[in-house]
Amino acid sequence: MCALGQLDAWEIPYGSGASDAAALIVAELTANAVVHARVPGCGFELRLLLTGVHTLRIEVMDTRADRRPMQSPAPAAPDAESGRGLTLVGALATRWGVTDGPAPRKTVWAELTLRPGPT
Repeated sequence: MCALGQLDAWEIPYGSGASDAAALIVAELTANAVVHARVPGCGFELRLLLTGVHTLRIEVMDTRADRRPMQSPAPAAPDAESGRGLTLVGALATRWGVTDGPAPRKTVWAELTLRPGPT
């Protein structure tokens, strides 16, 4: 099942703000795994988790622990064709980061608040 299909099965409907934000985050993190963390013969793993009632956690694991994304990426030049992806992730996600796994793996993750918590 595709990522947005899984979200829809979890009652996060296609076209909703949460679904659209998750789609952009999934696209960016998986594209980064392909472009920046590619090892011939090894792929990446995408994991979607509902943590608690209000949080979607998106995890992308790859085998390049030595290639970590910058937590505070420098702004891209106005005419640059790339370099804005993690800025978008930071703007859309509640929080994001990198966790080391068993060598040589790492997990780049982002959390997205689905609805406000109780007041």
